[in-house]
Amino acid sequence: MRATDEGGADLVQLLTPEGERVTHPDFDIDITGEELRGLYRDMVLVRRVDREANALQRKGQLGIWVPLLGQEAAQIGAGRALRPTDMAFPSYREHGIAWTRGIKPTDLLGIFRGTDMGTWDPVEHRFHPYTIVIGNQVLNAAGYAMGQKFDGKVGDADGEATICFFGDGATSQGDVHEGFVWAAVYDAPLVFFCQNNQWAISEPTERQSRLPLYQRARGYGFPGIRVDGNDVLATLAVTRWALEECRQGNGPILIEAFTYRMDAHTTSDDPSRYRLSDELELWKLKDPIERVKVHLVKQQWADQAFFESIEAEAEQIAVELRDYCVNLPDPPAERIFSEVYAEGNPVLEAQRDEFLAYHAGFAGGEH
Repeated sequence: MRATDEGGADLVQLLTPEGERVTHPDFDIDITGEELRGLYRDMVLVRRVDREANALQRKGQLGIWVPLLGQEAAQIGAGRALRPTDMAFPSYREHGIAWTRGIKPTDLLGIFRGTDMGTWDPVEHRFHPYTIVIGNQVLNAAGYAMGQKFDGKVGDADGEATICFFGDGATSQGDVHEGFVWAAVYDAPLVFFCQNNQWAISEPTERQSRLPLYQRARGYGFPGIRVDGNDVLATLAVTRWALEECRQGNGPILIEAFTYRMDAHTTSDDPSRYRLSDELELWKLKDPIERVKVHLVKQQWADQAFFESIEAEAEQIAVELRDYCVNLPDPPAERIFSEVYAEGNPVLEAQRDEFLAYHAGFAGGEH
């Protein structure tokens, strides 16, 4: 079980926790100072959005929040590997992926405030709405990728691919395994991206699998690979490779990003009840942002003025996010009926009219 717990010999890594650049015989990447500064900026801003949204929930402005703290490299590395024509299917924690697909952080808030299901256009951004049901997005992604194959959008340099994100806990769900089967049988151009953050709420990975999760791909007949999910360079390199393989018709592929959830599963969870503080302190030494910062300094690719400018930008985003959330209008009462069916339904309309009449009976119709 040691390989499950500590990454193992097969872990792909290009940037160590100490900020040292290392090579890999199969997965390497050329990166410029400008590109690495961009990845650093992405991770810092996404973390600041996450921390601000977490605080907004604690202040009663959001009903719940799903933190990504500690998983910034896994998400930014994977997100920046995507082409504009690729499609992404998230679960409910992929705030970093949303950022890389051009979705404003404010567009996420309505989901967690309970006022909407996300305000972006999934076709325009090539980013599916958040999926709350554990693992269900894997079936959606498998079907979409099969469609890409049927439509002849794979097999050359201009091909498309799909990527689907889920956690280690989702690998115990039937939907995920059904998605594996369908994608394998139809050679779907689908990258299964598992963010193994070590905990499925309160259950550790070793209680879910005897093998490292990436090795499960073997049973379905397609490749599996484990990458250091706290290493943005390795994640970028591996995901680029996997997506290109899928675009060329060599999918599907499973990536296990070996990372760690530094905060609670959601704001309704108390991780101190099931994991030790020593474990958290150990993973703090593997922080995905700090290792990039150290490398930038060592390479003289960034100075103090650069880091201060990113921090200032992060604070400005936090202010905008806070103001937007506090001033979000409550949706009208009829909203709960208007998005149920694509076309009118007499039964639903009768229920709506009865509810609105009841609602109007209170002072101001607001209670």
